[in-house]
Amino acid sequence: MNTFYIILNVAVLLLLMFGLYLLQKKNVSFSKRVFVGLGLGLIFGYIIHLIYGTDHEVTVGTIDWFSIVGSGYVKLLQMIVMPLVFISIVGAFTKLKLTKNIGKISFLVIGLLLGTTAISAAIGIGTALGFGLDGIELQDRVVAVENMTIPKQILELFPSNPFLDLTGARATSTIAVVIFAAFVGIAYLGVKRKDPEHAEFFSKIIDTLYAITMRVVTLILRLTPYGILAIITKVAATSDYDAIVKLGKFVVASYVALILVFIVHLLLLSFAKLSPLHYVKKGLPTLTFAFTSRTSAGTLPMTIKTQTKDFGVSEGIANFAGSFGLSIGQNGCAGVYPAMLAVMVAPAAGVDPTSISFIISLILIVAISSFGVAGVGGGATFAALIVLSVMNLPIAIVGLLISVEPLIDMGRTALNVSGAMTSGILTSKATGEFENEVYQQPNVVEA
Repeated sequence: MNTFYIILNVAVLLLLMFGLYLLQKKNVSFSKRVFVGLGLGLIFGYIIHLIYGTDHEVTVGTIDWFSIVGSGYVKLLQMIVMPLVFISIVGAFTKLKLTKNIGKISFLVIGLLLGTTAISAAIGIGTALGFGLDGIELQDRVVAVENMTIPKQILELFPSNPFLDLTGARATSTIAVVIFAAFVGIAYLGVKRKDPEHAEFFSKIIDTLYAITMRVVTLILRLTPYGILAIITKVAATSDYDAIVKLGKFVVASYVALILVFIVHLLLLSFAKLSPLHYVKKGLPTLTFAFTSRTSAGTLPMTIKTQTKDFGVSEGIANFAGSFGLSIGQNGCAGVYPAMLAVMVAPAAGVDPTSISFIISLILIVAISSFGVAGVGGGATFAALIVLSVMNLPIAIVGLLISVEPLIDMGRTALNVSGAMTSGILTSKATGEFENEVYQQPNVVEA
């Protein structure tokens, strides 16, 4: 009988997907189809949860089949991430306009990412103290952690085998690919000065590869409404609602902090004389996908495309901001989360979380440790473990909060992507490589 219900659920999903296809045929906008998929997924997933529960055989079997659509879509995006990162960074060097400001652009992108991460840490500290989370009682949970010193972490960023890193084999593979691509780009600049003919030939190859890669990205992005439908159905059907209620104070505090950091992004855009409303409207489909999929790397194709097509950011800067944003200064995973946990466990270690020395030290350590950690799966957990271990604080809380990790990670990932896009926009604006008329256009370019 359970098999019948599983087949019935799969049939309902296929019916909902067909409904999204009909909306596409009627030329309903991409962003509206994304939100319809999100809404249908929430409703359908919660119905499955109410009828069968989280661990029922029907729920487990149903989600297995749904994963073909949801997880399959994410895998397709992950498939193109490493080629896109490599080609994007090298392509940034081959674009003549960008090479004139390469140092300034790199400095601005990384500076904005780290600066907003430091602000995120400060907001995380303030929110944790404001909600009284520094008085939390820790349960006895064991969490395995390596001796993650900052020097060792920095050493792990360097690529000893770039071909291995192109497979994503290491936790720091993304930043390693960025570093390798940067070396290739710098070598191109040297060849361009000494042998322009070979440099021009190489540039044409990179431009061709970039065009093909972006075409693959476009093909995959067309599947977004269907992918979000399946992904959010799984989230709604399998969420541990009892744990969410039990740790509700921490969940609410986390989202308050994440929203405050997002407001900081909007304020930075306002200071640059850009409309926050346009940013929200045009960036919402990308942020929604980041929210539901919980993968900054998987969102990279949309992050780059949204910056260039919707916000008017130059291709080179969009590539830099999107690629660096995967592994440096992720505001949610490497900024807010570790800072909040540090405040929560500080009293258990006999440390006053309100002392100025503790707060300054924590902000600096959070910013430094954000290099090369947050871009991987479970990046927030690794970032938290590093920050807590460097500050000699208990790490048991990481295990305590694992039950609500998926729910919080949704907001963290969306904030990570917002931070990357904001840094790209502001850098493009500061260097004069920004198309203001594209940003001001009210319409959202379709995928």
